[in-house]
Amino acid sequence: MSERAAPHYCPYCGDEDLVPHEGDAEKGAGYAWACHSCARVFRVKFVGLRSASVAGGGAGPTGTDGNR
Repeated sequence: MSERAAPHYCPYCGDEDLVPHEGDAEKGAGYAWACHSCARVFRVKFVGLRSASVAGGGAGPTGTDGNR
């Protein structure tokens, strides 16, 4: 797996015109991406998996009763 996974769209405007933003890298903070459409710079960082997702059991909501 590569160290830099590219986001597919901007989380603010939804546009797909993204480029890596170099220059202000912080160790452990994820890589910065610049959106040419809305001029925002953002970071995306994978944190981990929830334990309920990994367990695969009945710990999570089912159907449409997600608001417990």
